[in-house]
Amino acid sequence: MNLQPYEQVDATPFSVSREDLLRTHGRPWRAQRNGVGLDEMDYGEVVFRFQDCGRLEEITLQAQVVTLGNVAVPFAALAAFVRAQDPEAFERAGFLVSPRFGLAFDPREPFWVTALARHCIPEWRAL
Repeated sequence: MNLQPYEQVDATPFSVSREDLLRTHGRPWRAQRNGVGLDEMDYGEVVFRFQDCGRLEEITLQAQVVTLGNVAVPFAALAAFVRAQDPEAFERAGFLVSPRFGLAFDPREPFWVTALARHCIPEWRAL
């Protein structure tokens, strides 16, 4: 995962629309509403979650390595890296959430990592 916090994951910007994804990725193998009221487009290797208004909330994918700028962090070291580099990091519902890096993940569930839109952080704090 190449992450530009709050901006882009790999080649996908957070400004992407559902229609853009349908054009570039085709129909997802599963599209559904999840338990927190977001519309999911599940392509197997990556899941995009949108609000009803069409705003992208989250991009989740399997990431054995998360690259932040010129730093590559293996998933096994990600929790320690986040705790050392982000004094605002917090835990919610088993996830470690990093406001600095705009990501959330469960360290016990390799290798799934969720990149978050900036407006999601207060929602995670409120859980």
